[in-house]
Amino acid sequence: MLLVLLPVTGMLAFTVFGAVSQWHEAETMRDFRTATALSFRTAALTDAIARERIAAVRARLRPGAATLKERSGAEHATDRALNAALLGAADWPGPPDVPGRLDARSRQLHALRLQSGTGSLTAPQLAAQYDTIEDDLLELAATLESGRPTRTSGQAADTHIALLNAIEAAERERTELAVLFDSPDAPHATATDRWSALEKALLDDFDRTAPAALKGRLYVVLLQHPGLVVRTTRETLADPHAKKNAWPTYAGWLTASTQRIDALRVIQHQAAAELGRDAAGDLDTARTREARDLSVSLAVLAAVTVLALTLRQSITRPLSEVSAGARALSEGDLSYDIRYAGRDELGAVADTFRELRVTTERLAGEINTMNTAIDDNRLGHRADVAAFEGTWAQLLGGMNGTMASFAAAHGRRDKAEEELASIFHLSLDLLCIAGLDGYFKRVNPAFERTLGHSADALLGRPWLEFVHPEDRARTRAVLDRLASGVELAEFENRFVRDDGTERWLQWSARPVTADGLIYAAARDVTESRRAAREQTALRQVATLVARGVPPHEVFAEVADQVGKVLSSGSAAVLRYGADGAATVLGSARGPAAEAETAAAEVARTASPARVGRSVGVPIVVDDRLWGAVVAAAAGSEPLPPGTESRLADFTELVATALANADSRDQLTASRARVVAAGDASRRRIERDLHDGVQQRLVSLQLDLRMAQSMLDEQPEELAEQLDHIAKGLDDAFGDLLQVARGIHPAILSKGGLGPALRALTRRSAVPVELDLRLPPGRLPEQIEVAVYYVTSECLTNAVKHARASFVAVSARVEDDVLEVTIADDGVGGADLGRGSGLIGLVDRVEAIGGKLHVGSPPGEGTTLVVRLPLPRTEG
Repeated sequence: MLLVLLPVTGMLAFTVFGAVSQWHEAETMRDFRTATALSFRTAALTDAIARERIAAVRARLRPGAATLKERSGAEHATDRALNAALLGAADWPGPPDVPGRLDARSRQLHALRLQSGTGSLTAPQLAAQYDTIEDDLLELAATLESGRPTRTSGQAADTHIALLNAIEAAERERTELAVLFDSPDAPHATATDRWSALEKALLDDFDRTAPAALKGRLYVVLLQHPGLVVRTTRETLADPHAKKNAWPTYAGWLTASTQRIDALRVIQHQAAAELGRDAAGDLDTARTREARDLSVSLAVLAAVTVLALTLRQSITRPLSEVSAGARALSEGDLSYDIRYAGRDELGAVADTFRELRVTTERLAGEINTMNTAIDDNRLGHRADVAAFEGTWAQLLGGMNGTMASFAAAHGRRDKAEEELASIFHLSLDLLCIAGLDGYFKRVNPAFERTLGHSADALLGRPWLEFVHPEDRARTRAVLDRLASGVELAEFENRFVRDDGTERWLQWSARPVTADGLIYAAARDVTESRRAAREQTALRQVATLVARGVPPHEVFAEVADQVGKVLSSGSAAVLRYGADGAATVLGSARGPAAEAETAAAEVARTASPARVGRSVGVPIVVDDRLWGAVVAAAAGSEPLPPGTESRLADFTELVATALANADSRDQLTASRARVVAAGDASRRRIERDLHDGVQQRLVSLQLDLRMAQSMLDEQPEELAEQLDHIAKGLDDAFGDLLQVARGIHPAILSKGGLGPALRALTRRSAVPVELDLRLPPGRLPEQIEVAVYYVTSECLTNAVKHARASFVAVSARVEDDVLEVTIADDGVGGADLGRGSGLIGLVDRVEAIGGKLHVGSPPGEGTTLVVRLPLPRTEG
C-alpha cells in the first residue's frame, strides 16, 4: 500500500506545488494590474496639477478676469482628479502608502492655493511649490509601476514613466520661460537649457524601450510646427548673441509649448494603454496556466481518491479497530477498548495500545492531581516519578521541575508586586490605570494629594468629569487616539480640585487595547506654568519700563498682569499722599474694599500685609514709601501663600519705572531751564545794547554833526577827518543794530512769529517761499523763539554750506502740534553726528518737548521738519 501511495503522493505534491506557484504568479499579475490602474490615476492627477500650475503662474503674471477664471477651472479639474485617485486608492493594500501620500499632497496643495490667493508668492516661487508636489506624485507613479512581473510589462512601464517625466520637464520649461517672456527686460538668473537637456535624456530613455509605433508618433510630434517653435526658442535662448527682440512673445510661447505638450500627452496615453494591455495580457496568461494546473491537480486528486477507495476494501477489521483505538488515544479518549487479541502483528500492536492506554490513564491521573494542587496553591506538591519509566518518568520529572520553577517565580512575582505597590504608593507623580470605558481602575495616593478627591470619588465617576470643561474636548480627542493604539507623551490639560481650583497635569500614557486599559503617569506642572506666566508678565512690564512709556501706562499694565498672573478678582497700583490717603493710579477690574484695607495696612507698617482675601506689597522709591500694589481674591478663598513674594517682583519694576520717569522729567526740566536762561540773556543783552550803547552812539553822531556845523572855516584835512569819523560811527551803529537784532529780534517780541519770519526771509540772501498757516493770536514765547532761531539757522546754512538757490518755509498747526518744514535745493549731506550747528537746534527743540528730523541725502537738498506740541485749549 505504501509502495503505491508514495509515488502517487509525490506526484500529487508536485502538482499542488505547481498550482500554488501559478496562483502566486496570478496574484502578482493582479497586483501589478491594480498598481498600473492606480498609477494611471496618479498620472492623470499630475497632468491636472501641471495645468493648474501654468494657470496659477499666468494669473500671477497677468491677473485678470480671464486668467483668474482659467486658474479656478484648473483647480476644479485638479480636485476631480485628486478625488478619483483617492477613490481608486481606497482599497490599495500597500506599500507604498498611496492614500496617505495623496492626502498629504492634498493638504499641501490647499495651503499653496491659500498662499497664491494672498499674492505673497512670486511666479517662480509659486511654480517651485507646484514642482515639489509634482515630484512626489511622479515618484509615486514610478513606484507603483516598479513591480514589472514580466519583461514586456517592464519595458512598457519604463516607456510610460520616461514619457511622464519628459512631459513634466517640458511643463516646467513652459512655466519658467513664460515668466521670462512676460518680462524680458527684467533681470533673470534662468538656466534656460536645463529642462530641455533633461527632457532629451528622458525621451532617449523612452526611445530605448518604446515600440516602433510610439517612436514614430514621437518623431512626428517633435517635427510638427509647435515642436519646431519650441526647438527654435531653445536655440535662440542658448545663443549668447541672440537679441531679445528675436524671442517669441509671451502668448506665442504659451500656445506653441501647450500644443506640443498636449501632443506628447496623447502619446503618453497611448503608452499607458500599451502598458494596460500588457498587464491584462499577462494576467490572462497567468489565469489560463492556473486553470490548467488546477485541472491537472483535480485529476490527480481524483485518481488518488479512487486508489484509496480501492485499497480500503482490502483493509481488515483489526487494522480498522487498532486505527480507531490509536485515534481515540491521540484525541484523549481513554474509554475506547481494542478487543482484537490475535497473535499476529496486528495483535501485538493491539496489546501495545492497551498497555499504552493504561499508562496514559495513570499519567493523566498524576497530571490532574498536579493541576488540582496548582489550583489550590499547593506549590509544594510533586508527582510520583518512581511509578513510571522511560519517557513518562522524564515527562513527570520535567513537570516537577516546572512546578518548582513556578513556585519560585510565584514568590518572585509576589515580591515584585509588593515592590511595585510600594513605588506606586510612594511616587510623587500621579500614577493610574484607566479603562477605555472612561473610568479610573486604580490611582495612587498622589492623585488624592494633588486633586483633593478621595480614591472612591476618583474611581466612582468618569474621569472626564474631573477635567476642566474647557479642556474636555481636547482630552476626549486624545482618549480616542489612545483607543486606536497610539501612545501619548507630554499632553497637558487642567483638572479641577475638590476646592474648585485648577491644576495643570502633564501626561504620558500607553494603551493596551487588548485588555481595554491605559497605563498613565502624570506630573503636576501648575507651578512651572505659573512661573513661566509670571516671567512673561514681568518681561512685558519690564519692556514698557525700558521703553520709557509714561508711568500711568506702566501702572495699568502692572495691575492687569498682576490680575492675570494671580487669577485674582482685582488688582491695583496705589500711591500714598502726604495725608496717608491712597490714590489708585492703575487698576484691573477695580479694587475691592478689602484691598483698600490691605493698602492702609501697608501704609501703616511699610511692609507686606494680608487682610482677609487681599494682599498688599509696598512700593519703595529712594528709600521712602511711595505706594503699594494690592490684589484681592476672586472667590471666597484667600490668595495662596507666597503671593507676597510674587508681588514683590512687580513692585520692583514699578519703582524702577518711577525712578526712570523722574530722571527723564528732571533732565527735560534742566534742558528747558538752560534754553530759557539763554533766551533771557539774549533779551537782556539786546535791551542793554538798545538802551545803552546804541543811544550813546546816536548822541555822538549828533554831537559830531553839530561840531561840523559850528566851524565857519574848516580846513580841508579836518573836514575829511570829521567825515571819516562820522561814516565810521554810522557803520558801527548799523553793525551794532544788526547784532542786536540777531541776539533777540525786537519784531519777534512785538509782532509775533509771523511778522518775525517774514522779516527774516526778506533779509535772506536766497529767495524764500513762505507758507504760514498759523492760528490767530500769539503762540507761547518759547515756541516762537525756537521756531525763529531754527529758521534763521537753516537760512544761514542754505547760503554758507548748502549753496542753495531756493528755500521753502511752511508752518501749520494740526491736532495741537505746530509743524514747521524748511526745505532747500542745495547739495545736501547734512549730518547730525558730525557736530554741526544742527545739534544745538535739536537740543533747543527737544528741551520744550518737540522733535526735529533732518533728511539730507547727498545731491538732493536738505529738508528739516520740526514738530512742537502746543498747550491744549479748553472748550
